[in-house]
Amino acid sequence: MIKKTLLLMMLLLAFTATKAQDLINPSYGFSHSKTAYITLTDGTELSGTIRDIDRDKGLIEFIKLQDAAGKKHKLKPEDIKHMYLPPSGLDNLTKKLDFISDYQKWNDDKLNQEYLKEGYAYFETADVQVKKKTSKLLMQLLNPAFSKELRIYCDPRAKETASFGVGGVKFVGGDAKSYYVAKKDAPAFLLKKKEYKKEFATLWSGCDKLITASSADPKWTDLSKHAVTYSECAQ
Repeated sequence: MIKKTLLLMMLLLAFTATKAQDLINPSYGFSHSKTAYITLTDGTELSGTIRDIDRDKGLIEFIKLQDAAGKKHKLKPEDIKHMYLPPSGLDNLTKKLDFISDYQKWNDDKLNQEYLKEGYAYFETADVQVKKKTSKLLMQLLNPAFSKELRIYCDPRAKETASFGVGGVKFVGGDAKSYYVAKKDAPAFLLKKKEYKKEFATLWSGCDKLITASSADPKWTDLSKHAVTYSECAQ
């Protein structure tokens, strides 16, 4: 058992090291014993343990939190400005390793670096365009280390490419075929793998070196690298 655990750790480290600019894998399971940190829209800061999370079509509908004094809070997305939730099990381990590889590219001082280094998943309320309607939704940010110019959010209903993994942890593949992306203060919109080439020039407008270098054959798997290059153009 110990040998298997060590082997798993080595595989995690090896594959994470080759994915220096990858997006953080989204979290779906959260610890009910570690502390979660939530900031409400009125500025109130809450901390406590998660009692329950209810979802609809992958999006959080409400979250129940019990604070240190034993008081229970039932919060809807519209009540929350942003929050840091502690993933559970091996999911938390992969978040720590993924974030270490991106730490040097950190460029958004509004986010709590310490929580993210510990593997916390970060959610924030964002304007999201769904078809012709714009709604405020609680979205999970997947590129906290390079999100100042463009934010990439989890699409909870995204399909994935084929993957290889051990014990429920994916090492290769398993890339989402869609994300929600937002430039600066513009609403987030759904970006799909099959439409990436068509949307490429519009998405990265303002970064000529990126468009010139990659517009002929943009690779979906390079999305995070493109986001970093775009951020460098905006500096």
